[in-house]
Amino acid sequence: MQNHVFLIATPGIGLLTPTVEFARRLINRYPNRLTATVLLIPVPQWPTIHSYIQSLHATSSPSLNFLLLPFVEPPSPDHFPSYVANITALVDQQKVNIRDAIVSESEKRRVVGLIVDLFCTFAADVANDLDVPSYLFYPSPAAFLSYELELPISNSNLTSDESLTELTLRGFANSVPRRVLLRSEMERCKNGGFSVHVDHACKFTQMKGIIVNTVQELEPFALDSLMSNGAPKVFPIGPVLNLNGSGQWNLNGAPKERVISWLDNQPKSSVVFLCFGSWGNLSGPQVNEIAIGLERSGLRFLWALRKPSKSEINPSIDFSNFEGVLPNGFLERTAKIGLVCGWVPQMTILTHQAIGGFVSHCGWNSTLESLWCGVPLATWPVFAEQHMNAFLMAKELGLSSEIRLDYEDGVDLVSAEEVEKGVKKLMESDNILRVRVKDMRDKCRVAMEENGSSYSFLGDLVEELTSHN
Repeated sequence: MQNHVFLIATPGIGLLTPTVEFARRLINRYPNRLTATVLLIPVPQWPTIHSYIQSLHATSSPSLNFLLLPFVEPPSPDHFPSYVANITALVDQQKVNIRDAIVSESEKRRVVGLIVDLFCTFAADVANDLDVPSYLFYPSPAAFLSYELELPISNSNLTSDESLTELTLRGFANSVPRRVLLRSEMERCKNGGFSVHVDHACKFTQMKGIIVNTVQELEPFALDSLMSNGAPKVFPIGPVLNLNGSGQWNLNGAPKERVISWLDNQPKSSVVFLCFGSWGNLSGPQVNEIAIGLERSGLRFLWALRKPSKSEINPSIDFSNFEGVLPNGFLERTAKIGLVCGWVPQMTILTHQAIGGFVSHCGWNSTLESLWCGVPLATWPVFAEQHMNAFLMAKELGLSSEIRLDYEDGVDLVSAEEVEKGVKKLMESDNILRVRVKDMRDKCRVAMEENGSSYSFLGDLVEELTSHN
Protein backbone atom coordinates (compact mmCIF):
# COMPACT_ATOMS: atom_id res chain seq x y z
CA MET A 1 0.00 0.00 0.00
CA GLN A 2 1.09 3.58 -0.68
CA ASN A 3 2.12 5.79 2.26
CA HIS A 4 -0.22 8.68 3.00
CA VAL A 5 0.02 11.63 5.40
CA PHE A 6 -2.69 14.01 6.61
CA LEU A 7 -2.11 17.67 7.48
CA ILE A 8 -4.44 20.12 9.19
CA ALA A 9 -3.86 23.81 9.91
CA THR A 10 -5.57 26.70 11.61
CA PRO A 11 -7.79 28.52 9.08
CA GLY A 12 -5.78 31.73 9.15
CA ILE A 13 -3.61 32.97 6.29
CA GLY A 14 -0.42 33.14 8.33
CA LEU A 15 -0.83 29.54 9.54
CA LEU A 16 -2.61 27.84 6.66
CA THR A 17 -0.31 28.96 3.84
CA PRO A 18 2.96 27.55 5.30
CA THR A 19 1.24 24.23 6.01
CA VAL A 20 0.02 24.04 2.42
CA GLU A 21 3.45 24.92 1.05
CA PHE A 22 5.05 22.32 3.31
CA ALA A 23 2.63 19.69 1.95
CA ARG A 24 3.58 20.68 -1.60
CA ARG A 25 7.26 20.36 -0.76
CA LEU A 26 6.77 16.88 0.71
CA ILE A 27 4.97 15.61 -2.37
CA ASN A 28 7.21 17.33 -4.91
CA ARG A 29 10.30 15.89 -3.24
CA TYR A 30 8.96 12.34 -2.85
CA PRO A 31 6.22 11.77 -5.46
CA ASN A 32 6.68 8.00 -5.37
CA ARG A 33 6.93 7.55 -1.61
CA LEU A 34 4.17 9.74 -0.23
CA THR A 35 0.76 11.14 -0.99
CA ALA A 36 -0.94 13.70 1.20
CA THR A 37 -4.28 15.21 2.14
CA VAL A 38 -4.59 18.71 3.60
CA LEU A 39 -7.79 18.97 5.63
CA LEU A 40 -9.38 22.39 5.18
CA ILE A 41 -11.71 23.91 7.78
CA PRO A 42 -14.35 26.05 6.03
CA VAL A 43 -14.68 29.63 7.31
CA PRO A 44 -17.08 31.49 4.99
CA GLN A 45 -17.31 34.31 7.53
CA TRP A 46 -13.70 35.29 6.67
CA PRO A 47 -13.83 36.21 2.93
CA THR A 48 -10.11 36.27 2.12
CA ILE A 49 -9.37 32.99 3.91
CA HIS A 50 -12.50 31.45 2.39
CA SER A 51 -11.30 32.48 -1.08
CA TYR A 52 -7.90 30.87 -0.47
CA ILE A 53 -9.45 27.64 0.84
CA GLN A 54 -11.78 27.44 -2.15
CA SER A 55 -8.85 27.93 -4.53
CA LEU A 56 -7.01 25.04 -2.87
CA HIS A 57 -10.01 22.74 -2.91
CA ALA A 58 -10.22 23.20 -6.69
CA THR A 59 -6.61 22.09 -7.23
CA SER A 60 -6.71 18.61 -5.66
CA SER A 61 -4.75 15.86 -7.41
CA PRO A 62 -4.11 12.15 -6.75
CA SER A 63 -0.82 12.95 -5.00
CA LEU A 64 -1.93 16.05 -3.07
CA ASN A 65 -5.58 16.24 -2.11
CA PHE A 66 -7.26 19.24 -0.49
CA LEU A 67 -10.30 17.98 1.39
CA LEU A 68 -12.85 20.55 2.53
CA LEU A 69 -14.35 19.36 5.80
CA PRO A 70 -18.11 19.76 6.38
CA PHE A 71 -19.15 23.16 7.61
CA VAL A 72 -19.93 23.47 11.30
CA GLU A 73 -21.33 26.59 12.93
CA PRO A 74 -18.35 28.46 14.42
CA PRO A 75 -18.18 28.95 18.19
CA SER A 76 -19.67 32.14 19.53
CA PRO A 77 -17.12 34.87 20.31
CA ASP A 78 -19.15 35.46 23.46
CA HIS A 79 -18.11 32.05 24.76
CA PHE A 80 -14.61 31.99 23.23
CA PRO A 81 -13.57 35.65 22.90
CA SER A 82 -9.84 35.13 22.32
CA TYR A 83 -8.69 34.13 18.84
CA VAL A 84 -6.79 31.07 20.06
CA ALA A 85 -9.64 29.82 22.24
CA ASN A 86 -12.15 30.37 19.45
CA ILE A 87 -10.10 28.58 16.79
CA THR A 88 -9.28 25.74 19.20
CA ALA A 89 -12.98 25.19 19.83
CA LEU A 90 -13.65 25.22 16.07
CA VAL A 91 -11.03 22.52 15.47
CA ASP A 92 -12.47 20.48 18.35
CA GLN A 93 -15.86 20.55 16.64
CA GLN A 94 -14.25 19.01 13.55
CA LYS A 95 -12.76 15.97 15.32
CA VAL A 96 -15.43 13.56 14.11
CA ASN A 97 -14.95 14.73 10.52
CA ILE A 98 -11.17 14.43 10.82
CA ARG A 99 -11.59 10.89 12.09
CA ASP A 100 -13.94 9.98 9.24
CA ALA A 101 -11.43 11.29 6.67
CA ILE A 102 -8.53 9.28 8.11
CA VAL A 103 -10.56 6.08 8.45
CA SER A 104 -11.84 6.37 4.89
CA GLU A 105 -8.34 6.93 3.48
CA SER A 106 -6.83 4.06 5.50
CA GLU A 107 -8.97 1.63 3.50
CA LYS A 108 -6.99 2.59 0.37
CA ARG A 109 -3.54 3.63 1.59
CA ARG A 110 -1.29 3.28 4.64
CA VAL A 111 -1.79 6.41 6.78
CA VAL A 112 1.64 7.08 8.29
CA GLY A 113 1.11 10.38 10.06
CA LEU A 114 -1.09 13.31 11.02
CA ILE A 115 0.70 16.66 10.97
CA VAL A 116 -1.01 19.42 12.98
CA ASP A 117 -0.10 23.04 13.55
CA LEU A 118 0.27 24.80 16.90
CA PHE A 119 -3.46 25.55 17.37
CA CYS A 120 -4.73 22.23 16.01
CA THR A 121 -2.93 19.99 18.49
CA PHE A 122 -6.13 18.53 19.96
CA ALA A 123 -6.75 16.88 16.59
CA ALA A 124 -3.86 14.58 17.55
CA ASP A 125 -6.29 12.84 19.91
CA VAL A 126 -8.00 11.39 16.84
CA ALA A 127 -4.70 10.11 15.46
CA ASN A 128 -3.75 8.56 18.78
CA ASP A 129 -7.06 6.68 18.90
CA LEU A 130 -6.33 5.32 15.41
CA ASP A 131 -2.69 4.47 16.25
CA VAL A 132 -1.38 7.03 13.74
CA PRO A 133 1.78 8.98 14.72
CA SER A 134 1.29 12.72 15.26
CA TYR A 135 3.75 15.45 14.31
CA LEU A 136 3.67 19.17 14.99
CA PHE A 137 4.31 21.64 12.17
CA TYR A 138 5.57 24.72 13.98
CA PRO A 139 5.44 27.85 11.76
CA SER A 140 7.35 30.11 14.18
CA PRO A 141 11.06 30.24 15.10
CA ALA A 142 12.84 27.54 17.08
CA ALA A 143 13.73 30.05 19.80
CA PHE A 144 10.07 30.70 20.57
CA LEU A 145 9.30 26.98 20.37
CA SER A 146 11.89 26.33 23.08
CA TYR A 147 10.11 28.87 25.29
CA GLU A 148 6.68 27.38 24.59
CA LEU A 149 7.85 23.89 25.46
CA GLU A 150 8.61 25.21 28.95
CA LEU A 151 5.17 26.79 29.42
CA PRO A 152 3.54 23.75 31.09
CA ILE A 153 6.32 23.81 33.68
CA SER A 154 7.13 27.47 34.13
CA ASN A 155 3.66 28.80 33.28
CA SER A 156 3.76 32.53 34.03
CA ASN A 157 6.30 32.22 36.87
CA LEU A 158 8.96 33.74 34.66
CA THR A 159 7.24 37.10 34.71
CA SER A 160 5.98 37.06 38.31
CA ASP A 161 9.19 38.43 39.90
CA GLU A 162 9.01 42.13 39.11
CA SER A 163 12.55 42.69 40.38
CA LEU A 164 13.89 40.87 37.31
CA THR A 165 14.42 43.12 34.33
CA GLU A 166 16.27 40.48 32.29
CA LEU A 167 15.17 36.84 31.97
CA THR A 168 17.11 33.74 31.00
CA LEU A 169 15.14 31.63 28.52
CA ARG A 170 16.12 28.34 26.99
CA GLY A 171 16.75 28.80 23.30
CA PHE A 172 18.03 32.38 23.65
CA ALA A 173 21.76 33.01 24.00
CA ASN A 174 21.10 36.48 25.40
CA SER A 175 18.90 37.39 28.34
CA VAL A 176 15.48 38.61 27.21
CA PRO A 177 14.14 41.89 28.63
CA ARG A 178 11.19 41.20 30.90
CA ARG A 179 9.25 43.91 29.09
CA VAL A 180 9.61 42.10 25.74
CA LEU A 181 8.36 38.81 27.19
CA LEU A 182 5.49 40.56 28.95
CA ARG A 183 4.32 42.04 25.66
CA SER A 184 3.98 38.50 24.30
CA GLU A 185 2.28 37.18 27.43
CA MET A 186 -0.18 40.05 27.72
CA GLU A 187 -1.69 39.13 24.35
CA ARG A 188 -1.99 35.51 25.43
CA CYS A 189 -3.66 36.44 28.71
CA LYS A 190 -6.39 38.50 27.06
CA ASN A 191 -9.84 36.95 27.41
CA GLY A 192 -8.49 33.81 29.07
CA GLY A 193 -6.26 32.85 26.18
CA PHE A 194 -3.18 31.95 28.23
CA SER A 195 -4.57 28.67 29.61
CA VAL A 196 -5.38 27.53 26.07
CA HIS A 197 -1.80 28.23 24.98
CA VAL A 198 -0.52 26.15 27.89
CA ASP A 199 -2.85 23.28 26.91
CA HIS A 200 -1.43 23.35 23.37
CA ALA A 201 2.14 23.49 24.70
CA CYS A 202 1.43 20.34 26.73
CA LYS A 203 0.44 18.64 23.49
CA PHE A 204 3.69 19.75 21.83
CA THR A 205 5.68 17.55 24.19
CA GLN A 206 3.58 14.51 23.28
CA MET A 207 4.28 14.65 19.54
CA LYS A 208 6.49 12.09 17.82
CA GLY A 209 8.39 14.92 16.17
CA ILE A 210 8.31 18.68 15.59
CA ILE A 211 8.79 20.12 12.11
CA VAL A 212 10.03 23.71 12.43
CA ASN A 213 9.86 26.39 9.74
CA THR A 214 13.39 27.58 10.30
CA VAL A 215 16.92 26.94 9.06
CA GLN A 216 19.82 25.34 10.93
CA GLU A 217 22.15 28.13 9.82
CA LEU A 218 19.69 30.80 11.00
CA GLU A 219 19.00 29.52 14.53
CA PRO A 220 21.87 27.21 15.53
CA PHE A 221 21.75 28.07 19.24
CA ALA A 222 18.00 27.52 19.63
CA LEU A 223 18.03 24.30 17.62
CA ASP A 224 20.99 22.90 19.56
CA SER A 225 19.13 23.72 22.76
CA LEU A 226 16.02 21.90 21.59
CA MET A 227 17.90 18.86 20.41
CA SER A 228 19.83 18.50 23.67
CA ASN A 229 17.05 19.08 26.18
CA GLY A 230 14.69 16.15 25.75
CA ALA A 231 12.25 17.73 23.32
CA PRO A 232 10.61 15.54 20.66
CA LYS A 233 12.82 15.06 17.63
CA VAL A 234 13.16 18.34 15.72
CA PHE A 235 13.23 18.71 11.93
CA PRO A 236 14.22 22.26 10.78
CA ILE A 237 13.11 22.20 7.15
CA GLY A 238 12.58 25.89 6.34
CA PRO A 239 12.19 28.34 4.97
CA VAL A 240 8.73 27.19 3.88
CA LEU A 241 7.37 30.02 1.74
CA ASN A 242 4.76 30.65 -0.91
CA LEU A 243 7.14 32.01 -3.52
CA ASN A 244 4.28 32.81 -5.89
CA GLY A 245 2.82 35.23 -3.35
CA SER A 246 -0.79 35.57 -2.34
CA GLY A 247 -1.92 37.63 -5.30
CA GLN A 248 -3.34 34.63 -7.13
CA TRP A 249 -6.14 34.06 -4.63
CA ASN A 250 -6.89 37.47 -3.13
CA LEU A 251 -10.30 38.77 -4.04
CA ASN A 252 -9.18 42.22 -5.17
CA GLY A 253 -6.38 42.30 -7.73
CA ALA A 254 -6.76 45.91 -8.88
CA PRO A 255 -4.66 47.52 -6.09
CA LYS A 256 -1.83 45.09 -6.87
CA GLU A 257 -1.56 46.32 -10.47
CA ARG A 258 -1.52 49.93 -9.31
CA VAL A 259 1.19 49.24 -6.72
CA ILE A 260 3.42 47.27 -9.10
CA SER A 261 3.07 49.94 -11.76
CA TRP A 262 4.15 52.57 -9.21
CA LEU A 263 7.13 50.48 -8.07
CA ASP A 264 8.24 49.96 -11.65
CA ASN A 265 8.87 53.70 -11.86
CA GLN A 266 11.05 53.89 -8.72
CA PRO A 267 14.86 53.54 -8.59
CA LYS A 268 16.41 50.27 -7.47
CA SER A 269 16.41 49.67 -3.68
CA SER A 270 14.97 53.14 -3.04
CA VAL A 271 11.58 52.33 -1.43
CA VAL A 272 10.91 51.49 2.20
CA PHE A 273 7.91 49.15 2.52
CA LEU A 274 5.72 49.32 5.65
CA CYS A 275 3.30 46.46 6.35
CA PHE A 276 1.97 45.07 9.62
CA GLY A 277 0.39 41.77 8.58
CA SER A 278 -3.11 40.33 8.24
CA TRP A 279 -4.07 41.31 11.78
CA GLY A 280 -1.80 44.34 12.05
CA ASN A 281 -3.36 47.74 12.55
CA LEU A 282 -2.43 50.84 14.50
CA SER A 283 -4.32 53.55 16.33
CA GLY A 284 -5.13 56.91 14.79
CA PRO A 285 -2.48 58.80 16.79
CA GLN A 286 0.17 56.24 15.79
CA VAL A 287 -0.77 56.43 12.12
CA ASN A 288 -0.39 60.19 12.35
CA GLU A 289 3.14 59.87 13.81
CA ILE A 290 4.16 57.43 11.07
CA ALA A 291 2.92 59.79 8.39
CA ILE A 292 4.82 62.74 9.85
CA GLY A 293 8.00 60.66 10.23
CA LEU A 294 7.84 59.35 6.67
CA GLU A 295 7.27 62.81 5.25
CA ARG A 296 10.18 64.25 7.23
CA SER A 297 12.49 61.43 6.10
CA GLY A 298 12.10 62.39 2.45
CA LEU A 299 12.39 58.70 1.54
CA ARG A 300 10.32 56.90 -1.05
CA PHE A 301 7.78 54.69 0.69
CA LEU A 302 5.02 52.14 0.12
CA TRP A 303 2.68 51.91 3.11
CA ALA A 304 0.07 49.15 3.45
CA LEU A 305 -2.35 50.85 5.84
CA ARG A 306 -5.36 48.92 7.17
CA LYS A 307 -7.96 49.33 9.89
CA PRO A 308 -9.03 46.89 12.61
CA SER A 309 -12.04 44.66 12.12
CA LYS A 310 -14.95 44.79 14.55
CA SER A 311 -13.93 41.53 16.21
CA GLU A 312 -10.64 40.27 17.67
CA ILE A 313 -11.07 36.95 15.86
CA ASN A 314 -11.19 38.59 12.41
CA PRO A 315 -8.26 40.04 10.43
CA SER A 316 -7.80 43.70 9.55
CA ILE A 317 -9.74 45.20 6.66
CA ASP A 318 -9.01 47.87 4.05
CA PHE A 319 -10.12 51.46 4.39
CA SER A 320 -12.65 52.55 1.80
CA ASN A 321 -10.57 55.73 1.55
CA PHE A 322 -7.86 57.43 3.57
CA GLU A 323 -9.71 60.68 4.17
CA GLY A 324 -9.62 61.49 7.87
CA VAL A 325 -7.04 58.75 8.53
CA LEU A 326 -3.90 60.62 7.48
CA PRO A 327 -2.82 64.21 8.27
CA ASN A 328 -4.41 66.89 6.12
CA GLY A 329 -2.58 67.26 2.82
CA PHE A 330 -0.23 64.30 3.47
CA LEU A 331 -1.18 62.39 0.33
CA GLU A 332 -0.82 65.48 -1.83
CA ARG A 333 2.53 66.51 -0.34
CA THR A 334 4.05 63.03 -0.69
CA ALA A 335 2.46 62.13 -4.02
CA LYS A 336 5.80 62.12 -5.86
CA ILE A 337 7.64 59.90 -3.39
CA GLY A 338 5.07 57.74 -1.65
CA LEU A 339 2.06 55.49 -2.08
CA VAL A 340 -0.47 54.50 0.61
CA CYS A 341 -2.54 51.41 -0.15
CA GLY A 342 -4.55 48.64 1.50
CA TRP A 343 -3.84 44.93 1.17
CA VAL A 344 -0.91 44.02 -1.09
CA PRO A 345 0.69 40.65 -2.01
CA GLN A 346 3.67 40.96 0.29
CA MET A 347 6.00 38.42 -1.32
CA THR A 348 5.42 40.00 -4.72
CA ILE A 349 6.33 43.40 -3.28
CA LEU A 350 9.46 42.17 -1.48
CA THR A 351 10.83 40.61 -4.65
CA HIS A 352 10.52 43.89 -6.55
CA GLN A 353 13.89 45.51 -7.23
CA ALA A 354 12.65 48.91 -6.04
CA ILE A 355 12.24 47.72 -2.43
CA GLY A 356 15.23 48.56 -0.25
CA GLY A 357 13.88 48.03 3.28
CA PHE A 358 10.92 46.53 5.14
CA VAL A 359 9.30 47.88 8.32
CA SER A 360 7.48 44.82 9.64
CA HIS A 361 5.38 43.48 12.50
CA CYS A 362 7.82 40.53 12.61
CA GLY A 363 5.38 37.75 11.96
CA TRP A 364 7.59 34.77 11.17
CA ASN A 365 6.33 34.34 7.61
CA SER A 366 7.15 37.98 6.88
CA THR A 367 10.54 37.65 8.54
CA LEU A 368 11.48 34.61 6.46
CA GLU A 369 10.23 36.32 3.30
CA SER A 370 12.46 39.33 3.97
CA LEU A 371 15.47 37.06 4.49
CA TRP A 372 14.71 35.01 1.38
CA CYS A 373 14.53 38.20 -0.67
CA GLY A 374 17.58 39.75 0.99
CA VAL A 375 15.60 42.81 2.10
CA PRO A 376 16.76 44.38 5.40
CA LEU A 377 14.07 44.54 8.05
CA ALA A 378 13.23 47.00 10.84
CA THR A 379 11.21 45.52 13.68
CA TRP A 380 7.89 46.93 14.86
CA PRO A 381 6.01 44.08 16.58
CA VAL A 382 2.30 44.56 17.22
CA PHE A 383 1.17 41.59 19.31
CA ALA A 384 1.85 38.09 20.64
CA GLU A 385 5.12 36.32 19.74
CA GLN A 386 6.07 39.08 17.30
CA HIS A 387 7.88 40.82 20.19
CA MET A 388 10.04 37.76 20.77
CA ASN A 389 10.63 37.41 17.02
CA ALA A 390 11.76 41.04 16.93
CA PHE A 391 14.19 40.46 19.80
CA LEU A 392 15.49 37.33 18.07
CA MET A 393 16.17 39.14 14.82
CA ALA A 394 17.60 42.37 16.26
CA LYS A 395 19.51 41.23 19.33
CA GLU A 396 20.13 37.49 19.02
CA LEU A 397 20.93 37.24 15.33
CA GLY A 398 21.85 40.80 14.35
CA LEU A 399 19.72 40.52 11.22
CA SER A 400 17.46 43.53 11.64
CA SER A 401 17.42 47.09 12.88
CA GLU A 402 14.57 48.22 15.07
CA ILE A 403 11.87 50.79 15.33
CA ARG A 404 10.69 49.22 18.60
CA LEU A 405 11.01 45.76 20.20
CA ASP A 406 8.24 46.01 22.79
CA TYR A 407 5.54 48.19 21.27
CA GLU A 408 1.93 48.02 22.46
CA ASP A 409 -0.63 50.06 20.57
CA GLY A 410 -2.76 52.23 22.83
CA VAL A 411 -0.09 52.22 25.54
CA ASP A 412 3.04 53.33 23.72
CA LEU A 413 3.42 55.87 20.96
CA VAL A 414 6.35 55.72 18.57
CA SER A 415 7.13 59.33 17.79
CA ALA A 416 7.58 60.80 14.34
CA GLU A 417 11.22 61.42 15.26
CA GLU A 418 11.71 57.70 15.99
CA VAL A 419 10.03 56.74 12.73
CA GLU A 420 12.17 59.16 10.74
CA LYS A 421 15.38 57.99 12.40
CA GLY A 422 14.44 54.31 12.07
CA VAL A 423 13.62 54.33 8.37
CA LYS A 424 16.70 56.39 7.53
CA LYS A 425 18.92 53.91 9.38
CA LEU A 426 17.20 50.99 7.65
CA MET A 427 17.70 52.46 4.20
CA GLU A 428 21.42 53.24 4.50
CA SER A 429 22.76 51.80 1.27
CA ASP A 430 26.05 50.33 2.49
CA ASN A 431 25.36 49.37 6.10
CA ILE A 432 26.56 46.15 7.73
CA LEU A 433 22.99 44.93 8.18
CA ARG A 434 22.43 44.82 4.43
CA VAL A 435 25.53 42.63 4.01
CA ARG A 436 24.46 40.26 6.81
CA VAL A 437 20.95 39.86 5.41
CA LYS A 438 22.23 39.04 1.94
CA ASP A 439 24.62 36.49 3.43
CA MET A 440 21.73 34.82 5.29
CA ARG A 441 19.66 34.92 2.09
CA ASP A 442 22.36 32.85 0.40
CA LYS A 443 22.53 30.41 3.34
CA CYS A 444 18.76 29.93 3.31
CA ARG A 445 18.82 29.11 -0.37
CA VAL A 446 21.74 26.71 -0.04
CA ALA A 447 19.91 24.94 2.81
CA MET A 448 17.10 24.09 0.39
CA GLU A 449 19.39 22.61 -2.23
CA GLU A 450 20.47 18.98 -2.44
CA ASN A 451 22.66 18.10 0.57
CA GLY A 452 21.71 21.37 2.26
CA SER A 453 20.62 21.24 5.90
CA SER A 454 16.87 21.69 5.32
CA TYR A 455 16.95 19.29 2.37
CA SER A 456 18.58 16.64 4.57
CA PHE A 457 16.20 17.13 7.52
CA LEU A 458 13.23 16.77 5.18
CA GLY A 459 14.71 13.51 3.95
CA ASP A 460 15.11 12.32 7.55
CA LEU A 461 11.46 13.12 8.24
CA VAL A 462 10.17 11.20 5.25
CA GLU A 463 12.41 8.27 6.10
CA GLU A 464 10.92 8.19 9.60
CA LEU A 465 7.36 8.52 8.32
CA THR A 466 7.68 5.71 5.81
CA SER A 467 9.96 3.26 7.59
CA HIS A 468 8.39 2.65 10.99
CA ASN A 469 5.20 1.36 9.43
